[in-house]
Amino acid sequence: YVMLLTLSPYTPRFRDRVSPPGVMIRPYLNGFTIAFNVSQPNTWQPYVDSMHHFLAAYDDKVQEEKNIECVPGQYFIQGGNDSEEKKACQFKRSLLQNCSGIEDPTFGYSKGQPCILLKMNRIIGYRPGAGVPVSVDCRVQKGNESHLRSVDFYPGNGTFDLMYYPYYGKFTHVNYTSPLVAMHFTDVQKNYLVPIQCSLNGKGIINDLNSDRFLGRIIFTLSIGK
Repeated sequence: YVMLLTLSPYTPRFRDRVSPPGVMIRPYLNGFTIAFNVSQPNTWQPYVDSMHHFLAAYDDKVQEEKNIECVPGQYFIQGGNDSEEKKACQFKRSLLQNCSGIEDPTFGYSKGQPCILLKMNRIIGYRPGAGVPVSVDCRVQKGNESHLRSVDFYPGNGTFDLMYYPYYGKFTHVNYTSPLVAMHFTDVQKNYLVPIQCSLNGKGIINDLNSDRFLGRIIFTLSIGK
């Protein structure tokens, strides 16, 4: 009990060996297979509903009310006591462009061109990329590489801007919303199971550890029927 009294509820005591981040995707409903038929809306509507629910916190008006505009391209380092509430940078869903669900409320699923969102797990104090934004790329994990012919990334060229880091923890960074990269799979082979690996790339990132499929990368399957 005495030892616990010496620990801060706001930040870990030791942060000199912070692990590289794992990643996760949305929508995530029943495992890591996203399967639907374009001609059957009931097969893709659950994915669409999940996306809208997840992105509600990223609505432009919500972000404008709760968070501030930050300077892109540099870490947003905030001083003060550990217990002071920290400001959070705006991440508006409109930044996701074709994958925002604004112009196309079906996120491309109705056209057989699904959007999938990628986010890094939160790590207190972590500054990814050592000053250079971490980027995302996707490829066929195993099999015919021609089954994945085109992927668009948003925002920009599929990077996590430095201004959203470091993260200060849930007790003080109360309005923090994790930055996202949207992957728009505009040309995937239909009527096939296409295993896809999307990886983080940047200094300090580990994405090739066979014993951990979520460290710096994620593997999922697209099955798009006509």
